[in-house]
Amino acid sequence: MQVAFRTDASIEIGTGHVMRCLTLADALRERGAECLFICRLHTGHLMDLIAERGHRTVALPRPPADATLTHGAPAHAYWLGTDWATDAQETHRAIGSADCLVVDHYGLDRRWEEALRSACQYLMVIDDLADRPHDCDLLLDQSLGRTKEDYDSLLGADAVTLLGPEYALLRPEFAELRAASLARRVQPKLEHLLLTMGGVDKQNVTGLVLDALDEGTLPSTLRITVVMGPQAPWKDAVRIRAESMRHSTQVLVGVSDMARLMAESDLAVGAAGSTSWERCCVGLPSFVFALADNQHSVASALQVSGAAVAVGSPSQLVSVLEERFVSGTIGKFLFGLSKAAAAITDGEGVSRVADRMVEEYV
Repeated sequence: MQVAFRTDASIEIGTGHVMRCLTLADALRERGAECLFICRLHTGHLMDLIAERGHRTVALPRPPADATLTHGAPAHAYWLGTDWATDAQETHRAIGSADCLVVDHYGLDRRWEEALRSACQYLMVIDDLADRPHDCDLLLDQSLGRTKEDYDSLLGADAVTLLGPEYALLRPEFAELRAASLARRVQPKLEHLLLTMGGVDKQNVTGLVLDALDEGTLPSTLRITVVMGPQAPWKDAVRIRAESMRHSTQVLVGVSDMARLMAESDLAVGAAGSTSWERCCVGLPSFVFALADNQHSVASALQVSGAAVAVGSPSQLVSVLEERFVSGTIGKFLFGLSKAAAAITDGEGVSRVADRMVEEYV
């Protein structure tokens, strides 16, 4: 089974689309598939990482520095760095032909997919927005609260949908550490805080959170671990800030053991992106920030479910924690978040999706 992926990473886009496609590609490889990644050379691309994971890559041309951003439909069209028709032509040449094409890109819609139909036998879309029409055989949307009705007017009648966090594309180690992580949360305490704002954090929310924690009154014994991506533009500034914190603070860049870090942490502060499902799998209580337009609905859904607290500012985060410490309810508070988070997903989503793809294709 030859599977091609069309997805991108950049400072603007972030790393989440490529990372979840990599997780799916690894699972498909275990089932005998050969995977090819087709990505444009945006600033902050992850082509080297994809190659390190053992998958073939084809690079689409880097957008010229003076390129005019393509706006219009869909709303994220400017993410492409070119127009959809040019991207379709370049992608078609890169693929040649494949058994299956997976597209995970907010900047592409039905027009692009129709143009690529002749390059594949089976087309899958990964989406989170339900904001544009698609021409596909299978659609995956791992958003919490997503329903089939959200896509009724956007898909053909024969398209199969896989909806909700039970299909979240998490690396196998999260499911493997789930039981141990949940067991240590029976009597929760707050000694170790994990701060991770995604692979890029172009607004340096990480630094703002560290400032708020340093200025607050949380116990000085609290340990903080900051995780950042190799492409994060503020990582050096965050390292310098960490050195002057009154809390013991370490900064890790490009970690490969995020599941273990989450399982060993008592509370996470992070972006309401795809790592939300990783935190839920291991029952890690969380405060979440919506750092992009598409993250607002995730943050809201997590808060409504009781799986996380959605906050709008670092000072709000610190205020809530300080209040819980003063009232003596921090343990009960963390336990409630953990229990609700663990009910969201069991971490087996990538196996469900990969099995379904093989079944549908065969």
